[in-house]
Amino acid sequence: MQSTQFDRILQRLATVLSVVILTLCLIYTTTGILLSFYYEPTAGGAYNSLKMINTQVPYGWLFYRTHEIAGNGLIAIALVQIVVMFLGRQFSQSWLVAWVSGILLTLSAIGLDWTAMLLDWTQEGYWRFSIELGTIEAIPFIGEQLRNILTGGGAINTLTVEHLYTIHSYIVATATLVLAVVHLLALLWQEQQIYTASNQLPETSLVES
Repeated sequence: MQSTQFDRILQRLATVLSVVILTLCLIYTTTGILLSFYYEPTAGGAYNSLKMINTQVPYGWLFYRTHEIAGNGLIAIALVQIVVMFLGRQFSQSWLVAWVSGILLTLSAIGLDWTAMLLDWTQEGYWRFSIELGTIEAIPFIGEQLRNILTGGGAINTLTVEHLYTIHSYIVATATLVLAVVHLLALLWQEQQIYTASNQLPETSLVES
């Protein structure tokens, strides 16, 4: 299917958004590393350590707020980009790597927010996570095993915070950063292919004439 000018504009917009996404990933990762020097992944200690970061650590409030904004922005921009890619018909077979990596990137960005819900150890996060656990436990066959992985096999306690912190910081964050790089490279490669093909069209027509 031949790309129209409107499709190409949307495809270029998707590439620009992927650069923004990678930038937000780097900001999120960098601020997360800085916060990890002071964060204590324990029940009770998590709340106190974040309070200390916000009130006592020099520029701690800035890094914490930047971390939150980057995380929320990452989800928002990733969702917008999926819509832009769909409108630009970037779900076809030739764009398969970019499309799949974009979907996985969006899911991993949401996963970052989900695994962070209990890390501040507030009442809101605690009860929200409790409700989410009930939903997870209702999943056929694997629900109970997933719940045990997240909680450590018991009630919501320090072990739960440690598990979520590990999943959030080492697994999901790493996967998000890798997917952001793969996604951007896939978009740039596909755009280069289109640019090369479009430049060869006049030469072909000239030979035929």
